[in-house]
Amino acid sequence: MSTDPILDTLLQQAGLPEAADLQGLGGGCINDAFRVALVDDTTVFLKRHRSPPTGFFEAEAAGLAAMLASDSVRVPRVLAVAEEGLLLEWLSGSPGPGFAEELGAQLAGMHRTTDTAFGFSCDNFCGLTPQPNPRMDDGHAFFGEARLLHQGRLARDQGLLGSADMTSLERIAARLPEWIPVQPASLIHGDLWGGNVHAGPDGEPVLIDPAAHYGWAEADLAMTTLFGRQPTAFYEAYAAHSELAPDWEERIPLYNLYHLLNHLNLFGGGYAGSVRAVLRRFGS
Repeated sequence: MSTDPILDTLLQQAGLPEAADLQGLGGGCINDAFRVALVDDTTVFLKRHRSPPTGFFEAEAAGLAAMLASDSVRVPRVLAVAEEGLLLEWLSGSPGPGFAEELGAQLAGMHRTTDTAFGFSCDNFCGLTPQPNPRMDDGHAFFGEARLLHQGRLARDQGLLGSADMTSLERIAARLPEWIPVQPASLIHGDLWGGNVHAGPDGEPVLIDPAAHYGWAEADLAMTTLFGRQPTAFYEAYAAHSELAPDWEERIPLYNLYHLLNHLNLFGGGYAGSVRAVLRRFGS
């Protein structure tokens, strides 16, 4: 059954048999997603985009590979990657007993994978927004320049932020060492909202759609609070398996400013008020 040229290319690359059935899946706002049944009765997952930014799926594959190598939380194995699509292991189930605790402990384990510098082996994307990952020794400089100011300039160039907004953002970037303690460069998911937490076939936690890089572990944890928090048991388990500072939640607005700016760039002015509230609080 010839279904789709992108899928056919990926199946051939992976050395897998042809597709018997292709079922579209909802829920994604960037890529088309499909459950693919093969003629040998195995199932795989296809992500596809007809005109992605250059290197889009290759960068995601690199992030998944780094997370897999950390031997912590489960992620889908990459079966094949091409310019317009990504073929992944099919992982689907319902959360088992202790799911939140397991996720917290495993995320802490992944964050114990560290590097000598911030950044990553390649630039990647947060959603469709380019995410530069220059290798930098200083975490404050990395977050200020490659995260906050990068997103701010994109928003300014689209007319979504004004000069006063940028002045406030520049003040925040310069003052990050006053608010955020020195932390190691930890392997983080990078876009850890609740929609990127799934359950595998045995009820185990699975993380998908990373914007992986070496950054601040607290920033990864902060993202779990942006669009609805994880259960309390998750944070308790994370703290029990890490050296999480007791005052980490005080810094959540600074970390999540990056993601609010990204949503402003991706989805428009509806996020401007949330961005400006943080700019007023910290950038005046």
